[in-house]
Amino acid sequence: MPATIARTTAPTRWQPQRLDPPQELSGRFPITDVSPVVLGGRRPAAGAVGEAIPVRATSFREGHDSMGLTVSLSRPDGTVAQVVRMEAEGFGMDAWLGHVRPDAVGDWSFTLEAWGSPWDSWTHRAELKVPAGVDVDLELLEGSLLLERSARDDMALSDPERQTLLTAARTLVNGALPAPVRLAAGTDPAVTAIMHGHPIREGVTTSGPWPLRVQRRRALVGSWYEFFPRSEGAGLDPPRSGTFATAAERLPAIAAMGFDVVYVPPVHPIGAVNRKGPNNTLSPGPEDPGSPWAIGSAAGGHDAIHPDMGTLADFDRFVARIAELGMEIAIDLALQAAPDHPWVKAHPEWFTTRADGTIAYAENPPKKYQDIYPLNFDNDPEGLYTEVERVVRFWMAHGVRIFRVDNPHTKPLWVWDRLLNSVFATDPDVLFLAEAFTRPPMMRALAEVGYQQSYTYFTWRNSKYELEEYAAELAGPAAAAMRPNFFVNTPDILPEYLQHSGPAGFAIRATLAATLSPTYGVYSGFELYEHVAVRPGSEEYLDSEKYQYRPRDWDLARKQGRTLAPYLQQLNAVRRAHPALQDLRSLRFHASDSGDVTAFSKRDGDDVVLVVCTLDPGRERETTIWWDMAALGFGVDDRFIAHDLITEAIWTWGSSTYVRLRPWEHVAHVIHARHL
Repeated sequence: MPATIARTTAPTRWQPQRLDPPQELSGRFPITDVSPVVLGGRRPAAGAVGEAIPVRATSFREGHDSMGLTVSLSRPDGTVAQVVRMEAEGFGMDAWLGHVRPDAVGDWSFTLEAWGSPWDSWTHRAELKVPAGVDVDLELLEGSLLLERSARDDMALSDPERQTLLTAARTLVNGALPAPVRLAAGTDPAVTAIMHGHPIREGVTTSGPWPLRVQRRRALVGSWYEFFPRSEGAGLDPPRSGTFATAAERLPAIAAMGFDVVYVPPVHPIGAVNRKGPNNTLSPGPEDPGSPWAIGSAAGGHDAIHPDMGTLADFDRFVARIAELGMEIAIDLALQAAPDHPWVKAHPEWFTTRADGTIAYAENPPKKYQDIYPLNFDNDPEGLYTEVERVVRFWMAHGVRIFRVDNPHTKPLWVWDRLLNSVFATDPDVLFLAEAFTRPPMMRALAEVGYQQSYTYFTWRNSKYELEEYAAELAGPAAAAMRPNFFVNTPDILPEYLQHSGPAGFAIRATLAATLSPTYGVYSGFELYEHVAVRPGSEEYLDSEKYQYRPRDWDLARKQGRTLAPYLQQLNAVRRAHPALQDLRSLRFHASDSGDVTAFSKRDGDDVVLVVCTLDPGRERETTIWWDMAALGFGVDDRFIAHDLITEAIWTWGSSTYVRLRPWEHVAHVIHARHL
């Protein structure tokens, strides 16, 4: 029987806050199209500690009078952490934008308030009518009364602010002064700043609270490196496995490249029944290790360590070494079993039995996985779920705070809804990455039920149109729930682009992944330009590490200069130094004359980073980039300093920039833009 799951805090599911959708239309000022919102507020939107989260809404009123909006951010305990006055976004589209920035993990919320702004209405009206000589005294009197009202009623004003308003109010009605002088006193920048900071609000209409689940920073930002510990220190004559001790010798080099998450595939015992041989054959030799995703044997199951790799104490030391180097471990949660897994004998009801009485193995036609039995949650849902949570908490107790979940789309959504919310209730720092290369609705649903990160289609987006359309989607509406992780390759996927593009192609894909997404990953061997497929038209590696040991001569590659490691180190250093590259939602694409050059920007406060990257690994490309200067925080005619963070070159750029890229020299400009 599975061990009892011990908890200090009872887990609870996310309880959606009661919302009243008609309220936004029946209040004095309509508020619609609120974002970020997931499933109408029935699920929390995603946020991360320190992230500048854009809150948008549509709000309007009848007639021509002015209005204002604020967004207030509330902590998990209900106290207000931040109130931001929203700004009109666009021109005449009634769209509003404000940014909030949570500073702790937990279930936060934000609330919108819309109101009539009599001061802004008066300012707009007076600045038109007074110069035209229309209702001059009446208009100035009304402005004076508003200032007196604010000075009298707003208890938050300081004494100097109150005195400034009263002085302006008296000046507005001083008939001895010319009308332009009186108007100028009422619209003085100091007065305007006070009235905007302490607005008169009439007919306040509320929308929300809208739920926001804030995760730790790693949920949004990270550089992942995947490798097989069994290949590090492995011997080929005779074949033998590397161990956690030999794999630990590789860790300093990974840390030196600037990666902060070390992801290892399953480290459990591997089944002997139907074991796969090299290149996914069905005829393994006696020394072939098999696929680590075929979990379980007489040596144990999901809570055991493969005996060839060491012991649980060795694993603990491996985890500790990763932490010493400033990184953290992610392990694979693969909910499936080899035919000789202990679960198969003890709980055959956890699997699917076919008409001939055999247990169904995994298939993804035309692929067959005879060494793997999928789980079936329909026969004993409570028993199987309890065991799954026990396994997760077992590894949490051994220092694992990140799980990369294998094929989560092949399990019922209720499993993840229950598991992820249960874990968040007791250990909100634990993160889950969904390895779900599947249909968009399922990928979105996995994020909506709580997955902090998701694999994406980036691996197959190569053309300018494909990349820009998809990345804009992920940075836009999808960001309410989904956090992308742009892996450039995986043990399962050697993209066709990498098979034929040479070293420049590897640099291009690394640049795009590292700068388009706050989180990206590489699978070991990428930095050595490994690119040979098992057969033409296949995305499987020749001599795939999934089925055999694959030791690499890292030192020889470094001595020969046959490695992308220095460039990966540069990219990761730039990512750490610039908050803009750690942001997802500020991504903006800019016009380029070339169909083979993409240009985009990211911005976090005053930190602005521009990227111009060629998509052609074989030819020189020239283009002119037309920057949207407002998106960069510059005036349309401004010039700015462009500091290339890769080459250290410095230029002065403006709204249009000529660029030439030779991929055998540099595939991209990664620019820190700042005011002259």
